[in-house]
This record gives sequence, C-alpha cells and structure tokens, in this order.
Amino acid sequence: MTVSTQGLQLSTGSRLVGEVVELLSSMRFAISLLTVICIASVIGTVVKQHEPFNNYVNQFGPFWADVFASASLFSVYSAWWFLLILAFLVISTSLCIIRNTPKIFTDFKAYKENIREQSLKAFPNRAENALDEAPEVAANRIGQHLLGTGWKVKLQSRDTAGGTGWMVAAKKGAANKIGYLAAHSAIVLVCIGGLLDGDLIVRAQMWFNGKTPFTGGGLIADVPAQHRLSASNPTFRGNLLVTEGTTAGTAILAQPTGVLLQDLPFSVELKKFIVEYYDTGMPKLFASDIVIHDHETGEQKPARVEVNHPASHRGINIYQSSFDDGGSKVTLRAVPINGPSRTFEVAGVIGGSSALSNGDEKMTLEFTGLRVINVENFAAADTLSGADVRKVDLRQSIESRLGAGHKTVTEKTLRNVGPSVTYKLRDAAGQAIEYHNYMLPMELDGARVYLLGLRETPSEPFRYLRIPADGQDSLDDFVRLRSALADPAMRELAVRRYALSAVEDGRPELSQALEVSAARALGLFAGAETVELAPALVNGNGPRGPVRGGLQAVSAFLESNVPEAERERASDVLVRILNGTLFELMLISRERDGLPPLERNDATQRFMTSSVISLSDTFFYPAPMTFQLKDFEHIQASVFQVARAPGQNLVYLGCLLLIVGIFAMLYVRERRLWVWLAPAAGSGAQAHMALSSNRKTMEADQEFDVLKSQLLKVNP
Repeated sequence: MTVSTQGLQLSTGSRLVGEVVELLSSMRFAISLLTVICIASVIGTVVKQHEPFNNYVNQFGPFWADVFASASLFSVYSAWWFLLILAFLVISTSLCIIRNTPKIFTDFKAYKENIREQSLKAFPNRAENALDEAPEVAANRIGQHLLGTGWKVKLQSRDTAGGTGWMVAAKKGAANKIGYLAAHSAIVLVCIGGLLDGDLIVRAQMWFNGKTPFTGGGLIADVPAQHRLSASNPTFRGNLLVTEGTTAGTAILAQPTGVLLQDLPFSVELKKFIVEYYDTGMPKLFASDIVIHDHETGEQKPARVEVNHPASHRGINIYQSSFDDGGSKVTLRAVPINGPSRTFEVAGVIGGSSALSNGDEKMTLEFTGLRVINVENFAAADTLSGADVRKVDLRQSIESRLGAGHKTVTEKTLRNVGPSVTYKLRDAAGQAIEYHNYMLPMELDGARVYLLGLRETPSEPFRYLRIPADGQDSLDDFVRLRSALADPAMRELAVRRYALSAVEDGRPELSQALEVSAARALGLFAGAETVELAPALVNGNGPRGPVRGGLQAVSAFLESNVPEAERERASDVLVRILNGTLFELMLISRERDGLPPLERNDATQRFMTSSVISLSDTFFYPAPMTFQLKDFEHIQASVFQVARAPGQNLVYLGCLLLIVGIFAMLYVRERRLWVWLAPAAGSGAQAHMALSSNRKTMEADQEFDVLKSQLLKVNP
C-alpha cells in the first residue's frame, strides 16, 4: 500500500505542503488514526473515567496513578490528544473525499467506450463469436437487451479498414462508488458530532474565556462567575441532583481537577421519585415526576422522566441517570465492641458528620449512605457484599451465559434483607475506615446473626463480623456478655460459680485448682493478659509478636506452654472450661439486669457457640463500638443527566450513511461490459466481449456465462 492518492491533485509550488497533504489524505494515515482511537477507546472502557484520584491511587498505586493521570487516561474522551486525533481524522477523511469525489463523479459519467479491441483480450472474463447480423443491428439488439436488464448503455461507431464497427459499452452497480463516499462521509459526521458533543467547546471556553474548574465547597449560589458556564452554552453534558420537594437549576460538569457549573435556562422540581420492585426485591422501574420551571417565560411544564424515556425542554434533554440519598435522617445506636460498656444514640443526616470524643481520643462520625432495600443472593450466603440494587452486574450476567454449551446458570435465591447504613469513622490524623451495618438480623447457616461490615479502602470488598441475635432478635444479650467479659469482678464471680457447679462438695482443693485454670482461661480470652510467644514460634511460621484476647490468645498460650503431645487433650479441657465460665458470665449479666436465666437447650447452646466465635473476632474489630441503625426518615433524590447535544443529529445521520455505505460497498458490485462488433465477410459481424468487476466472485463468472449466451449466442 502506498500513500499516493488519485483524483484531484493539489496545485502548489511547495513540495513540503504537497507531501503533507498527500500524507494526510492517504488511507494509511487514516487507518493509523483509527487504530489509535480504538486503543484509546478500549482504555476508556476498561479504566473507570472521572473517578476521584484517591480511587486510582488505591487501584494502581501512587507512581502509576501519577503516570496515567499525566497521560489523561482517567479522562480519555476529553483528553487534548484524543480530541486532536479526532480532528486529524476529520481532516484526513475530508481530504480523501475532496480529492477522490471528482474522479468518482467522472467515473459515473464515463462508459470507457474508447477501449481498444486488443485490450478486451486481457480481461479474465472474455468471449468471442461470429454473428450473422450486421454490426449496427447486433449493437442495437445487444444494447436493448442490456437496457432491459438494468444496465446503462452507450453505443459508439468506429470506422475500420473493413467498414464501420460498433462498440457497446455498458455499466452496472455504480452505487458502489456512492458507498465509498457515504462511508467516508459518515466517519467525518460522527467525528464532528463527537467533537461538538464532547468536551471541546467546554475546553475552548476554559482556554480562551477564562473559565476554570472549581475545587472548593459551599453553596452553589456562592460560586464565582469564572467557574460557571452560561445558559447559552451550545453544548454540554452534566449531572443534576434534585431532592424530593426541592428545585435545582445548575448542572455539574466533572473535570479532571474539579467541576464546572452549568447554569440552565430552567429549573427542575422533583415532586416524587418512584421505585417499583419485583417480588425478589430487585427494582423494575425508576421514574421521576418533575415540573420544569422556565426562567424566561415562567412556564411550568410537568413531565415524567424514566430510564430510556427522557424529557426535553429548550433543546436540552433530561435523562434519568440514577438515584441517590437526598439527605435522609438517621438515628444510630452505639453498641460497645471493644470499648466502654455504655450505649448512646446519635442522630445525623446522610452526607453530614458528628464529632465523637472519649477523653483525649476524638473521632468524626461521617454518615455516608442509607439503603432501604438490600437484595442478597442466599444461594451463596457466604458471598454477601452489600450490593447496591441500582447497579447491574452485567459482566457476571453475560459470562454466566457464554462459554460451553453444557454450562448452566446457578440458581439464585434473592431476598430483601432490609435497610442498612454506611458510615465512616475518621480519627484525628484524618484516616478513615468505612463500615456497613445491616439494621435487621438475617439467617445464615441456621442461625440469626447481625452483619457488621468494614473495609479500609474503597477498592476492597466489605468484610463482615457476625454477631448472634438473642431470643428477642436483638444484640442485647451479646452486649451484656461482652461488657461482663471486660469486667474483672464479674469474671471472678463467674469463675467461682463455675468451679462450685463443676466440682462435687467436699473437694475444696480440686475446686481451687479449677478456679485457677478457669481464671487463666477466661483472662486470656478476655485479653486481660497478653501471651508472649516463644522465640521458636516467632521465628517460625506461627503468629508474630504478643497475642491479646480471643481464641487466638488461648491457642498461643497452649503452643507456648504445653508440649505438642499433650496439646490436643489440654485444648479440649481448656475450651470446655472456657465455655462453662462464659455461660456463667452470661447468666450473671442477665441477673444484674433483672432478667431470667437462659434455658439450657439447643437454642442457647447455638447462641453461646456463636457468641464465643464472635467475641474472639471482636478483638480484630478496629473500633471501640459499632453503630446500629435504629430509625430513619428516608428522603430520596434523583440524579438527572442534562445534555445539549447539537452533534446528536450529525451522529445519527453519520450512522445512517455508514449503514448505506457499508451495504453498498459489500453487496453492490460494480461491473463494466464491452462488446466490440467488427464487420465480417458478408453481412455478419465478429463479436468480442469482456466483463470487468471490482471483485472477483463466482457470481461474476456466472453472470458472464449468462451474458455471453444471451448476447453472443455462445453455448455455455
């Protein structure tokens, strides 16, 4: 393939300008640009665009996050180099069209009837025969037949040494050339539409009109004019968040270093946000009942916006993009996990925060999310993720249906498990851990448990601590047991009661020995003392450093102090003692609150077994308390995408032309036919026929066989 093109040639005295134009209008250059655009589009699809920079740091690391950011890979479609490539593609394709259109239109009119007789013999599809008709009569007959079958025909007479000969020149399928023009024009229109509807106009206002992204906070009305775009902005695409019962008229345009505010010529009032659910709890309809208030005329236009059914006003389309919390009010109950036993309540608004203090330790409680509906798949209960119902796992859905023909889709058991709250606890240094707690208990592995989730970074999935629910489906018994475990006096009382109940009367020495063992086991489990591992264990594959609290402390004590041969028997004895003292501790805590003792049955045994495991896990919980959702007032908000897209019609026209062009180039074959009729001895004519086609196909060979049979009367 060469860079040279045919058709219109540039008349210039500069060789450099000529070579540049020749390169820009070459197919090789256009294909190279398309390849780069395809690669950039793949990057823009794989890498989430316009996310907070911290998310990219967590995903790629600080070094590569800076490298990718410097290349604008986190905002590919608005990057200067991407827009520049689109512009060059428009120029290259336009030059191709300009240079080749005159030649194409010339070919439309040309029949190439001046071709020589000797040239016909060089075509692959050729034939000759002697006719008993005069050349003129044969030419008219052949011409009429071709006209009747859709060919365009031109006759030419030539004087030869033997008399007057006739050339019949015909063509068919010239629309193939239209396909070339349509396909290339489609590329130009789609690229221009993309440039118009992309970030180019907004970037131009930032470059030449002094507009800068806003990086601060506060009220929208207080944002200075240099961060705002006027209502006459010809093209934009932004998000508009409207809470139920409120009105908004300023869209947010995300930029790599901040946001721009787009003033709209109208305001949108959200009357009601509507969500309808299937029986499984999955949403089946998102809709917003809105009223559009026109700023110029004062007109109030009611409308409903649904997914794939936008509203439109003054050339601006309003799409239902998503929904969010509109500032729901929540009341949280502090439940002690690793700290003081007192409980308290704190009220707040989603999106707000509250200050917490415990003497010198100060923390900030940030209310980040409330979900009234949580749909989980209980066919695989161990994979609970707190998935947001507004998101569709398209990848999993597609992959479950692709692959081998015998692959089946695992049956799902979807269930709504009720509301949940998400919050962050931020320390004085600014470090935060995110928590996700369900309001109601759910049944997992035959037991009703509360799930308390946490994660250190947004890129990680939530990890859940299971807390068993008591007979009243509450956390009260577990909280009593946890508080009693942290009280030395109550531990001592539980040890004495356990020793008295486990040893027969009259054996005080055995009771005293059991008290010592029970006190040591309960103290280790409660974290009253730490276990220093032996050097052999520290340097080996075991845990490193001192171990404090939980079953892990009991295990470390056995590994450090009991020979390996006796370790299994000793662990069984120690676990039985630990379970007995914890049950006595549970009974004492209920007595202190004036509650009846727990019955010794299977339900109590399951509760105590789960409580032991949960108590052991609480030593890994990074906060002194967890916050349980007690009450809430749900206020919803709609997230609309508002867009003024003048290039939309150009893109639609380009898509139509692309379909027409591809169809014409693939399914329309351009053919040219020549029949030379030379005078022969007597009154006959010697005929030479040839057919050319832009593609060598079996259909062309078959068509030529039919034509030579009909026109030259040659038997196939």
